[in-house]
Amino acid sequence: MASKVIMPKLSPTMEEGQIARWLKKEGDKVSMGEPLAEIDTDKATMEMQALSNGVLRKILIGEGESAPLGQLIGIIGEPDEDISALLSEAPAKAPATTAQPAPAESEPAQPAERPPAETPAEKPAAATAGNGAGGRLIVSPLAARMAAEAGIDLRSLQGSGPGGRIIKKDIESAMSQQQPSPAAVGRPTLRVVEGRQQQPVVAGASTYHDEPASEIRRTIARRLVTSLGPVPHFFLTSEIEMDRAAEMRKGINALDPDLKISINDIIIKVTAAALMQHPQVNASFQDKVVRYYDHADIGVAVAIEDGLITPVIRSADQKSLSQITAEIRELADRAKSRKLKPEEYTGATFSVSNLGMFGINEFTAIINPPEGGILAIGAMTPQPVVREGEVVVRQMMRVTMSCDHRLIDGATGAKFLQTFKKILENPLYLVV
Repeated sequence: MASKVIMPKLSPTMEEGQIARWLKKEGDKVSMGEPLAEIDTDKATMEMQALSNGVLRKILIGEGESAPLGQLIGIIGEPDEDISALLSEAPAKAPATTAQPAPAESEPAQPAERPPAETPAEKPAAATAGNGAGGRLIVSPLAARMAAEAGIDLRSLQGSGPGGRIIKKDIESAMSQQQPSPAAVGRPTLRVVEGRQQQPVVAGASTYHDEPASEIRRTIARRLVTSLGPVPHFFLTSEIEMDRAAEMRKGINALDPDLKISINDIIIKVTAAALMQHPQVNASFQDKVVRYYDHADIGVAVAIEDGLITPVIRSADQKSLSQITAEIRELADRAKSRKLKPEEYTGATFSVSNLGMFGINEFTAIINPPEGGILAIGAMTPQPVVREGEVVVRQMMRVTMSCDHRLIDGATGAKFLQTFKKILENPLYLVV
C-alpha cells in the first residue's frame, strides 16, 4: 500500500523544512530506515529516513523548496500501484506568471513566454516563423527571455533541444560568439552566472542574484529579532591577563601532544566553574518562574557555511579539560558536516562565542533565549600594562558578557565576571 512522505519534525523548534537534496530519485527502491533526503532545518541539515519499503514513486517538493511540517512531499509505493488518491492530496502549486519579452527596436517582438525565473525543466514556448514544425519557432521561456535581454534574434539560431527547440545553452553560445545587436545598445543586460540570473535594478546599477535563504539562516534571523526585542540586554566588559592560562596550556600539551588543548577549551572549563559559583547566572527567565540549572551546559558557537550553530557541552562543570577538548572537537566537526542531532545543539544554559581567532579584539554577542547570558571572547594579544609600578608586556584578552536584565542585575553579572577573571588568570583554581 502506498504511503506518504511528509515533512518531518527534525528539531524541537522546527516549523518548516527546506529540501537540500533528494538522496533518491523517482523510481528508486527504498527501504525502511534508509536515508531518503537531506533537510535543512532551523538548526542544521539532517537526513530524513524512509518510513516504509517500496519505490519512490513521486517527488512533490523539489530541491531548494520549503514545506511546513506535515506537508506531503513525496509518495512511496509499489511500482504499478495507483497513487492518484495520494496525489490529489498534494498542495497545488501556483501557476507561473508569463510576460511578453520587450520588442527589439529594429524587429518585431517575439511572442515567446518569459517567466519570472528559471524553472527546473524548460517548457517550450512558441513564436511565429523560424525552423520549428509548421514554421513555428520552438523556444524555452528562459531562452526567450535571455535572447530578448541580450538582443539576439531567435530566428537566426538553430535549436539543440528536442524538435529543434532553442534552449538556454543555445543563447549562451550565441552570446559568447556574437556582438549584441543594435537593439541591445544602451540597454542593461542580463548575465547568467552558474545558472543564476543577475538582473540590474536600474541602468548602471550593480547586478545581483537571489538565492533561497536556508532554514538555518532564516531561523537565526527570527531568533535574533525576538532576542533583541523582548530580552533587555546589557553588557559588561573585562580585560583578563592570559599569561598563566597560556603557560598551563603549553605545559599540558607538552606532556601529551595528542590532547591539543586550546585556549577556548580552557575558557569553557572556567566558564562552567564560574557558573557553579553564581547560580543566578546559570538560569533562565520563564515568565512566572526563574529556572535554575544544576549543571553548566555550555553552548559553544561554531561557524558553519551558512550560519552559526551552538553544540552543547553537557555538564561541563563535571568534565575534565581533556574531556571537554575531545567533545568540542568531535561536536564541531559534526556541526560543520551538519550531522548533529537536535539534542546536541539545543538546551544550553549559557553560551560562549569566541572570535579571537579571527583577529577581533572586542565584540558583543546576542543572547540565545532562554539562556540568561553569553560571553563574547576577543583575541589574546600582547599589550603593555603596569604591574607594581613598572610597564611590562602581558597577553591580554577582552571579554564582554551580555546579560538578560530580567534575570541578571549589574552587580550579579559583575561578580560573575570577577570570578571568571580570577580563575582564568590563576587556572590552578581549577584543581582546588
